[in-house]
This record gives sequence, C-alpha cells and structure tokens, in this order.
Amino acid sequence: MNRNLLEPDPILLPADHPDVPARAALDAGEDARAVAAQHPAASLAWATLARGALEAGDAVAAYAFARTGYHRGLDALRRAGWRGAGPVPASHLPNQGFLLSVLTLADAAAAIGETDEHARCMQLLTDSDPRAVEVLGAR
Repeated sequence: MNRNLLEPDPILLPADHPDVPARAALDAGEDARAVAAQHPAASLAWATLARGALEAGDAVAAYAFARTGYHRGLDALRRAGWRGAGPVPASHLPNQGFLLSVLTLADAAAAIGETDEHARCMQLLTDSDPRAVEVLGAR
C-alpha cells in the first residue's frame, strides 16, 4: 500500500468506545432512544435516531439527532488524536457512528434546504474516507 507520508495516520477510535456497546444493544433490538440515554457519547445511537426521524419525515429532529452524534464523534476523534484532517476509515466499526452521523446530518440538511451544510458534511465524509457511503451502506 502506498501512503502519502505527509498525510496524518488514520484515526481509529478505541475498541472500548461507547459505540461498541451501543451497536450491540441496537443489534439486539433495543430501542434507539433507550440506547442513546444509556450511552450518550455513542454517535451510533444518535445517528440511528436521526436516520429513523428522517425515515418518519421529521427532518428537523433528524438534524438535531445527527448534529448531536456528529459533535460526540468529534469529541472522541479529538481524544484519539485527530486534528481536523486526515483519514477516518469507515471500515473500522467504532468510526462508523461518527461517519453515519455526518452522512445523516448531510441528508437532514438537504431535506431542510441547508445546501451549504449538506455540501460541507459530504466533503467531510469524503475527506474522512472516500468509500464511506459505500461502506456504511446508508442512503
């Protein structure tokens, strides 16, 4: 694999990140609101709530849920050494909650006509991992 030595190392959120037990709870069929309350730092729980709100036609709630997941993810990425640029691989499961929050925030922004926010989020997603949408399988 050829790597650009000027680019920062990929950020991999730790295996004990709150998204890990949140994913297990969601996969077990627990209610996303209960999972978000139990694991408020889990971006995946907020992204799941956001995706559900979008599917229910409530783009404003989706925007709020996705923005919460986005900010919780930014906090975690910064703690892991991310400085606002560089790869955040979507193939790494603990990273997926943040990336899904960004994608859902983009979708919610588009739904409420906030085109600049939509473009900014899609650029962040592409900059983080050009294959993120494909890996996440969301849309």
